[in-house]
Amino acid sequence: MLAIAAAEFLAMGVWFSASAVAPQLAAEWGLDEAQRAWLTMSVQLGFAAGTLLSALLNLADRLPSRWLFAGSALLAGGATFAIAEFARGAGLALPLRFLTGFFLAGVYPVGMRIMATWAKENRGFGIGLVVGALTLGTAAPHLLRYVLGARDWRGILVQASMMAALGALIAAVLLRDGPYAAGRPRFEWRYAFDLFRRRKVLLANLGYLGHMWELYAMWAWLPVYLGTRDPQRGAMLAFVSIAAGFVGCLWAGQIADRYGRPSVTAACMVVSGSCAVLIALSLGGPEWWLAFLCVVWGFSVVADSAQFSACVTEFCEPEHAGTALTVQTCLGFLLTLATVRLMPFMEGRYGWAPAFAVLALGPALGTWAMLRLRSGNSR
Repeated sequence: MLAIAAAEFLAMGVWFSASAVAPQLAAEWGLDEAQRAWLTMSVQLGFAAGTLLSALLNLADRLPSRWLFAGSALLAGGATFAIAEFARGAGLALPLRFLTGFFLAGVYPVGMRIMATWAKENRGFGIGLVVGALTLGTAAPHLLRYVLGARDWRGILVQASMMAALGALIAAVLLRDGPYAAGRPRFEWRYAFDLFRRRKVLLANLGYLGHMWELYAMWAWLPVYLGTRDPQRGAMLAFVSIAAGFVGCLWAGQIADRYGRPSVTAACMVVSGSCAVLIALSLGGPEWWLAFLCVVWGFSVVADSAQFSACVTEFCEPEHAGTALTVQTCLGFLLTLATVRLMPFMEGRYGWAPAFAVLALGPALGTWAMLRLRSGNSR
């Protein structure tokens, strides 16, 4: 389990590597508001394209997991490294960010699938460990920014790409399917669409969509807001806030395995949605209170993520778990395109407070879906 988590943590650091240095790229390259948003959105779009292709071809279930993971992590790191070495503006950087997301489609859902083959009774904790590792990887560029300094954006991207290469090496050497792995299924391109006919899977995915409405917009734009107050301290607070999600994922995994995933996910979304509203109301308040809310938000906003994935693996055939996870993440990351772009629009028109408040709409929908799922399923 630890090898899977380590490989996931190292590989996923490239996801927000460019977003973490967006202010520096905007200043050096003269990026406008839309181009800054596309530094994150292009990764989301690439990931959605990669997961869609993977789902239609059943790649996560049919290809050897460790080689798919390792090759994808290495290519994602290479795309990020190319930005640092060759990009001189958005014209090359955005396609390379798209490729980063495209290749990461072979890392995140595949890592969850591998973990599902090692965990059964404690599957929520196991997948929570993978998502927690992703969360630390997402936070890592903000720590690198704090350590290396805001101006050394190329160094931050290079370090993130080297982390991904190390993650690829760990995957190639250490990752294996566990004792609960099912046989390799035959190719069924329609299976991805058949999932929408299953009520439990549909409700779990609706909950996941509500969660994703909030998550990546928060990860992308809260650090930007904090950086407007104090770039260095903002980078550290952004790291702590996002990294708090690692603890949240482990906690929620243990509780969900015992008391049920729908109840835990609903509770997490109530807390995270409330934090979004409270932060919107507290932007002019004491700094300590804002910091506290940011950390609680970071803890709760991703704590439920793994449990949506665990639900799907329990509601589908074991041999198609990889495809089901890939479909779920594809839908979620397509939705993030809307909210990642909506945030700067709202901020530009109405200010940061309404921009943060609108993120609470997703958890409200997700809570409803998971409570409906709880009424018909104990796990």
